[in-house]
Amino acid sequence: MRRTRLTHAGVAALLMIGSWTAAGTLPASAQDAPGSPSAGSAPASTALLDAMQRDFGLTRAEAEDRLAAEREATDLAPEARRTAGSAYGGAWFDAGSEKLTVAVTEDADASTVRALRGSGAAVRTVEHSAKQLDAAKSRIDRLDAPSGVSSWSVDPTANTVVVNVVDGRRADNDVRSFVAKAREAGPVTVRTVPAPAETFAAGTVGGDPYYTGNVRCSIGFSVHGGFVTAGHCGGVGQQVRGWDGSYIGNFQGSSFPGNDYAWVNVGSGWWTVPVVLGWGTVSDQLVRGSAEAPVGASICRSGSTTHWHCGRVLAKNETVNYSQGAVHQMTKTSVCAEGGDSGGSFISGDQAQGVTSGGWGNCSSGGETWFQPVNEILSRYGLTLHTA
Repeated sequence: MRRTRLTHAGVAALLMIGSWTAAGTLPASAQDAPGSPSAGSAPASTALLDAMQRDFGLTRAEAEDRLAAEREATDLAPEARRTAGSAYGGAWFDAGSEKLTVAVTEDADASTVRALRGSGAAVRTVEHSAKQLDAAKSRIDRLDAPSGVSSWSVDPTANTVVVNVVDGRRADNDVRSFVAKAREAGPVTVRTVPAPAETFAAGTVGGDPYYTGNVRCSIGFSVHGGFVTAGHCGGVGQQVRGWDGSYIGNFQGSSFPGNDYAWVNVGSGWWTVPVVLGWGTVSDQLVRGSAEAPVGASICRSGSTTHWHCGRVLAKNETVNYSQGAVHQMTKTSVCAEGGDSGGSFISGDQAQGVTSGGWGNCSSGGETWFQPVNEILSRYGLTLHTA
């Protein structure tokens, strides 16, 4: 941000948006490849542990144990997938056992199962492989979804593709037709959600935002030369203004719908920092990498409207059916959000995860929120994350 702001309020208050890059930012040092995890993780901050105790009902010791177990599961997940090979049926972090659970099909040989268990993972036998489920989900992606269908994704814990239908709309003829066609694509389970998916942009209000025209959104993560955010917040070439109304830069790339990501160059006296704003709820969080957290892991979000909230990763590679069109490869979480939080940071521990896209509900009654994974954004635009 601008030096006058930094001198006045310090690094935390600096962040252009209440969700900048540290507990939910882009990772990687200048030498790291986009999406590569950091060489090591620093101990969890007191503020992060406090937030987990508040949002998850854990003791401090339980929060420390959870974070340590999630780091182990995150490190183990890629190797577990390679070990399982064609028998791989998906994986997720189980908060009860604090282990990575790896699903394998019945044709997995005994040596594969022994190797997985020897690595510390729990093993579950399932009917369908991840390849089969992903193929079914891809076939559903080609269907035209009505407004009564909120989203769909592979659920490794249920070993099926879950189609989420808006409450009270399941009997609609167009919804019934979509579900029937989805079942033809492969194993499908239908679940009900309270409300349709919506993006979280908002009209201009006060706070720590960035603005494009009369729209307010939140900064996601610092990259070298700018920051990443949500695509629905602005189109290529649109001018971006900071919290004080001064010019920051312009959208250099933007995609929505289909995707929901964008990046903005930073100049005119503003600069990037590898920090996510804690808004006084927690300390500002440093970002040290972008290792992808598994389903079931805890995750937190920072945004300019509702500030700092935590929850769990519920699903990956979910297709979300917004009124503007479908967005693919999203990650669903149990974290709440509201208008103006769009584009803000999602982080797990000290690892950046993605930028806030949309969801349903609010932070008074609860809800669910999707984010666009950060590593995909970095790869798409050839960006390098700014990390501590």
